[in-house]
Amino acid sequence: METGMRNPSVDDFLLGEKKWPAELLYLRGIALESGLSETLKWGKPCYMLEGANVAILYSFKDTCAIGFLKGALLRDEQKLLVAPGEHSQAMRMLKYTSVQQIAAQEQFIRAYLREAVELERSGAEIVFTEHETMEPPEELKEKFREMPELEAAFLQLTPGRQRAYLMCFSQAKQSETRVSHIEKYVPFILSGKGLNDR
Repeated sequence: METGMRNPSVDDFLLGEKKWPAELLYLRGIALESGLSETLKWGKPCYMLEGANVAILYSFKDTCAIGFLKGALLRDEQKLLVAPGEHSQAMRMLKYTSVQQIAAQEQFIRAYLREAVELERSGAEIVFTEHETMEPPEELKEKFREMPELEAAFLQLTPGRQRAYLMCFSQAKQSETRVSHIEKYVPFILSGKGLNDR
């Protein structure tokens, strides 16, 4: 399979990476060798086939990861893939904390990438199940009344981003904790960012 083209914006991203530079560089090399084209999307290195997102690299506090956007459709015979959250329907990830771990699983990473490319070429789609509609907590409704522009920005977010915020805010047991979580994320919502966007 041909090697994909390096994207200068990903070079810049990796130069600024503090937590997992060697690990992400290694994962990038594997992804490029799968023949996918490289771009920077959502502030992360993303690997595409004819304009469709196939895989994405993540840098978290405790791990780095390669995520497969249609990972739920992968066979995962090795049982290595994990969902990023309990409600994730499509994305599945391989998470790492060292170059040694990546090297030990390199053959599997390559196999997952090959399968992800085949899935994309086949036109396979994730069938999303409808979640029950989540009601915003009272503290968020109050904030919307105070700041109508916040409600407008919230409604512009994708349903998945809205749901992530609602779950985050609703999980807090105490009202004051819910209020502090909401306050923390007001700037993110106003700028159109999701809970985990940089």
